[in-house]
Amino acid sequence: MTESVRNVAVFSLGGTIAMTTDPATGGVVPALSAHELLAAVPALATSGIGLKVRDFRRLPGASLTFEDLTALSVAIAAELETGDVDGVVITQGTDTIEETAFLLDLYHGHEQPVVVTGAMRNPTLPGADGPANLYAAVLAAADPGLRGAGCLVVLGDEIHSARTVRKSHTTSPAAFTSPSCGPIARVAENRVRIAGGLPPRGPLVGAPDREARVGLYVVTLGDDGALLDLWDGNCDGLVVAAFGVGHVPERLVEGLTKLASRIPVVLASRIGNGPVLSDTYGFPGSEKDLLGRGLIGAGDLGPYQARLLLQAQLAQGADGAAVRETFIAAFAR
Repeated sequence: MTESVRNVAVFSLGGTIAMTTDPATGGVVPALSAHELLAAVPALATSGIGLKVRDFRRLPGASLTFEDLTALSVAIAAELETGDVDGVVITQGTDTIEETAFLLDLYHGHEQPVVVTGAMRNPTLPGADGPANLYAAVLAAADPGLRGAGCLVVLGDEIHSARTVRKSHTTSPAAFTSPSCGPIARVAENRVRIAGGLPPRGPLVGAPDREARVGLYVVTLGDDGALLDLWDGNCDGLVVAAFGVGHVPERLVEGLTKLASRIPVVLASRIGNGPVLSDTYGFPGSEKDLLGRGLIGAGDLGPYQARLLLQAQLAQGADGAAVRETFIAAFAR
């Protein structure tokens, strides 16, 4: 009995995976089309998976915008609503994969998996990893065992949840890790091998209907708070990447208290692995002190993900109470 053909839609955004040498500068730039990327993976032709291919952008990962990703999420939803595809693959630059995957997951309300992949070595280098990553991503997107998993990141034959994945190295082909839990699955012998149950999904946020500016303030040794004052009146929300489990110098407390009385201020850890605490330390500038002054704990979200969730909510018109409720319900466990 022949298995039914599964279909995957591929959206190409550019990035290292699609780069070739620019003769004018000698550096590599996004140039390859989605069809050219797929042509470099002959194993896809015998995989039994049908592919629908779309060139969506040709940009470095660092140049992608909220507008690009909003348009992409709309295009993905339209593709999935036809019922013709079993999953989606996105190829893009690795600079922003951990952020774009998280944001797309907030917008993704369908059962079919959305898989983001890229490459750490461009196609002109020995051992370019783009073809292998693209092949593994297509297998993951087509796998029925990953339905309901939301948005995923696939590189190096590892499958990571958008919520937990981090880019942990600037150049290594093994740059993408999930420090808190490891990958949820791996690809081996042309199939997906799931390590355990699928991870819980985060909140679903609608597409933005207004502009929202959210700042990210990183606390540093000897910080006197002068730069913090620059955010006052210049953003709709702020994420503070604090020391350790959520600590800041005492000199910042007054400024943060004032900001939190005017806009949502989310307290995250600059470490990016492990939770912000809520009730352990009690000195001025501790997590307990700051939460008592109106800041909102990010739970186990890193500062980049916390910023994206806050921005998505504010762009939907959420007020401070709604923001607090979402963070507490979904991420403060």
